Amino acid sequence: MKAILDSLKARLGGLAPRHAVILGSGLGSLVEALNDPVRIPYRDLPGFPQSAVSGHAGEFVGGTLSGVPVLMMSGRIHYYEKGNAAAMRLPLEVLKALGIEVLILTNAAGSVRDDMPPGSVMQITDHINFSGENPLIGEESDARFTGMTNAYDPDLAVAMRSAAERTGTPLHQGVYMWFSGPSFETPAEIRMSRILGADAVGMSTVPEVIIARFLGLKVAAASVVTNFGAGMTGNEITHAETKEMAPIGGKRLATILKDMLASEGQRHG
Repeated sequence: MKAILDSLKARLGGLAPRHAVILGSGLGSLVEALNDPVRIPYRDLPGFPQSAVSGHAGEFVGGTLSGVPVLMMSGRIHYYEKGNAAAMRLPLEVLKALGIEVLILTNAAGSVRDDMPPGSVMQITDHINFSGENPLIGEESDARFTGMTNAYDPDLAVAMRSAAERTGTPLHQGVYMWFSGPSFETPAEIRMSRILGADAVGMSTVPEVIIARFLGLKVAAASVVTNFGAGMTGNEITHAETKEMAPIGGKRLATILKDMLASEGQRHG
């Protein structure tokens, strides 16, 4: 990990961010909101895992957002790519070692609520790990028994909602259910997820939240709704639809995050 850290620090120069944002499928346009961006492709970092999923640029982008230093990961590694729930452990350990304290996770998700159509943004208030996999399996220290009662930091949750209100941006709240993927859910699984209390479904984020809490990072998360769940419209779901719809909600999410970070910067400034 030392080689990765040394390379990142050298490329970032004097930028010392406390906040990091991980961008989901089709949400790479959020990096356009950064001022003075510095792009560092994952392939330039020795031993850093890379995603082969289209819609993920595969790079770190450092810069400032609303005057606050931020490091974005444009692209993540998914469980379904290698069958490894801990695929994001090294990237998150790198963020922690760089001095990151607050992690904001974003994803593209399917809505299971009729009142939350494509283009909506949903703040994740809690999650259901339906996959049954856990990235801390095999961890030998007692830290593996990580508490998840406040997995999504209450103060950050308030900050996100306040930013949405100040900017007049609609923001839903709800529970995100993690399916392993890569195939999309069936109509029966969508009906089940609704019964179990989910509001949106997707193939990422949950293992990252678990690892982040294990590492002591504070977490906030939001889903950009790209489609209704299977069986809700009669249409088949495609990854192309995800990439097409993500930027629409992504613009709304960018508005919220810019205001949220500006407020954070004033609070800690």
